[in-house]
Amino acid sequence: MTPLRVVLVGAGAMGRAWLRAIDENDDVELTGIADLDLAAAESAATEAGQPELPVGPDGVALAARTGAQAIINVTVPAAHHPVTTAALLAGLPVLGEKPVASTVAEGLSLAACAELTGQLFMVSQSRRYNRHLFTAKAAAGTLGPVGAVSVDFFKAPHFGGFRDAMASPLLLDMAIHQFDMARFLLDADPVAVTCEEYNPSWSWYAGNAAATATFEFDGGARFVFNGSWCSPGSETSWNGAWRISAEHGTVLWDGDHEPTVGVAAEGGAAPSSAVPAPEADPGREIAGSLREFLAAVRTGAEPMGRVNANIMSLAMVEAAVRSAAGGGGCGSTRCSPSPTRPPSPPRPGRTCCGC
Repeated sequence: MTPLRVVLVGAGAMGRAWLRAIDENDDVELTGIADLDLAAAESAATEAGQPELPVGPDGVALAARTGAQAIINVTVPAAHHPVTTAALLAGLPVLGEKPVASTVAEGLSLAACAELTGQLFMVSQSRRYNRHLFTAKAAAGTLGPVGAVSVDFFKAPHFGGFRDAMASPLLLDMAIHQFDMARFLLDADPVAVTCEEYNPSWSWYAGNAAATATFEFDGGARFVFNGSWCSPGSETSWNGAWRISAEHGTVLWDGDHEPTVGVAAEGGAAPSSAVPAPEADPGREIAGSLREFLAAVRTGAEPMGRVNANIMSLAMVEAAVRSAAGGGGCGSTRCSPSPTRPPSPPRPGRTCCGC
């Protein structure tokens, strides 16, 4: 089959990472780079070894000019909604960087637009595309029901730019990865959250760069996120350090290497090396999401990140921020109680995830 012709919208740091992923995939052909800053687009094209590549300020117009068949939207979050809407209405499928949009309301609007136009809109939750994560999920599946999942995330990046000025940089820009990974591991969606965020005195961020959030998932499992973006020394993986606690054992994953399993045994816990392999290789990070997007466009296969399935990951972020700010939404009650379990009792600061 001929390569899928795409226009990349967004020539910043992540846009250049996507350029490398496109270049490494023989089934994708880059036809142009769009950015409001034309100098940035031209510089990215040169850096990619294609100085003559067409550039322009408008991705849809550039796609029409170059015969592109899809858009890859790597703009800042505030631009996700207008750029993706314009592309879908122009009949172009879209692969977009997380988050789906700046707000859940905008995300729902994009889901409606994709439904209206019949075009695919897939969100690249790139950290789902990790063989070790799939292995951890497969291993947990052999241990009975999961009661608790937790992740520690401690890094100290000095980004500069918009993240340093955000009100909740960790929750809004990073935690969505771990929140989405928890949904993948549990095969369930959250119904409520209690969250506290704060900013250590030495932080170089204007907003709160640390947070602890506890989510209740449908079915009763809990997910605890504990993290900081201003924690130098002994840093965790960018994926975080995970613990999955199930009825018959525990899966540990440091985020970078093969997970390990400890199973219940007479006399206490005994480690086991019997870690089942995942059914398929998901690929790695954005290269994996690009590969799945390509397959979905060509075959109609359902991708993990289709917009209607991805919105709940952003809902977790939005609900956590509301909880940290003092609650909101429907507050202390479960939005989607399980048919076998009554609503949880009210608790101060407990915010639902699906109002």
